[in-house]
Amino acid sequence: MSRRHLSCRRPLLATLAAFVVLAGTAAAAPAATPQPPAASATPLGALDDTYYQDALGKTGTALKGALHTIISDQTKLSYSQVWDALKDTDEDPANSSNVILLYTGLSEPKSANGGGVGQWNREHVWAKSHGDFGTATGPGTDIHHLRPEDVSVNSTRGNKDFDNGGTELADAPGNFTDSDSFEPRDAVKGDVARMILYMAVRYEGDDSFADLEPNDSVSNGSAPNIGRLSALKTWSEQDPPDTFEKRRNDVIFDQYQHNRNPFIDHPEWVESIW
Repeated sequence: MSRRHLSCRRPLLATLAAFVVLAGTAAAAPAATPQPPAASATPLGALDDTYYQDALGKTGTALKGALHTIISDQTKLSYSQVWDALKDTDEDPANSSNVILLYTGLSEPKSANGGGVGQWNREHVWAKSHGDFGTATGPGTDIHHLRPEDVSVNSTRGNKDFDNGGTELADAPGNFTDSDSFEPRDAVKGDVARMILYMAVRYEGDDSFADLEPNDSVSNGSAPNIGRLSALKTWSEQDPPDTFEKRRNDVIFDQYQHNRNPFIDHPEWVESIW
């Protein structure tokens, strides 16, 4: 790992040590993602002075290229390691025995992971068929876009692009789908957008995987593209990073992959690049 990454990880240890887990019970109905108690965020100034120093002052393709170089310095996980990682990254701040599911917003036991009905599994927010990377170590195991989700809801989303509209899901109120797109609940729309845009910057076709890019289509099939970019940009603006998302970014950086999602730290970079 580079000296630059080590130097900016030190404040994260204090951040995570300050994080308090409250006792609670599982959510009984879909709701906005619970927020942990107030804690000191990772100092952005410290990150800018170290981790992001080579990206500052850039825009457009120059910014995208600089960020690609920065976030490509990461530790890669196996697909089996993802199970345990998600139990940390998506831990329910009100119940340390549970995780929060991305689309339903429900709190479910960490032990209820698997492939059966009523269990939660590993949702690839950038659908793994969009670029045909499957569960290969790399994009297929990158926990910046892997989230816990109910098996049935995960199946309903499938490999659809993201866009507004459709019919509301009975088993995940607040989420909508039609024949070619999926709309997540309002509380995580920005999370979804920033995960997709992270993937587009991290995987540029220079590491044996496809060059992943967002576009304004909802009929991408197996092409290494996901849309709809215009909707994703709007979602990122309307739903800025919250405490849960920021903590998740810190945990991934400090404990697992040792790289960050730059659009959580600097949401304004979405517009600077796209």
